[in-house]
Amino acid sequence: MKIIGLIGGISWVSTADYYELINQGINEKMGGLNFSECLIYSFNYADIKKNNDANDWDRTFEMLFKGCQFLKSGGAEAIVLCANTMHLIADRLEKAIDLPVIHIATETAIQIQKEELKKVALLGTKFTMELDFFTKKLIDKGIEAIIPENSDDRDFLHTAIFEELGRGIVTDETKKRILKISNELIENGAEGIILGCTELPLVIKPGDVSVPIFDTTLIHSNAAIAFQLS
Repeated sequence: MKIIGLIGGISWVSTADYYELINQGINEKMGGLNFSECLIYSFNYADIKKNNDANDWDRTFEMLFKGCQFLKSGGAEAIVLCANTMHLIADRLEKAIDLPVIHIATETAIQIQKEELKKVALLGTKFTMELDFFTKKLIDKGIEAIIPENSDDRDFLHTAIFEELGRGIVTDETKKRILKISNELIENGAEGIILGCTELPLVIKPGDVSVPIFDTTLIHSNAAIAFQLS
């Protein structure tokens, strides 16, 4: 089994989901008492958010690079960034650390392509929705991504992710608003919904909307499992 390194704490809530999903997946494949051989470097989320709010991605890169170096020195053969937004610097990290970084957007695009969908909605932080680091991976596979047109909706998603979901808080009010946003995107032609934040699966579940849901946490975890067993 290959060893993977998880960059976590961004947030700890979804990092726990990654750890559970990856270990369960390895056990389903191998049986017995076989589980994932992995390392975790978990950040204080407040430090990361402070950098990102200041648009200081160089500082965030320096922090994540340090974490990746720690994981590599411990024997990690690939890196898993346990958050969509951090993939803004994934390609840069991969070059600097000289290890594969399993890219969440690339793996999601592959799954959407398997479903033969051409137009999907992308929900996530404002960084994920408004910058192109995620959508360009979709475009490379011939997939169009749409985001909420209303800036108030994007602001709501961004705030809910950081202030509620990232702390493990789930409310009916937030779920109703996200479902409303999702249904409006479906009316605008979305054939599927990408949960482009690793905390969104806490609130949106398969069957909540009329189109397929692409849970990036699950997709990314499955890609990590495939790497470990390759």
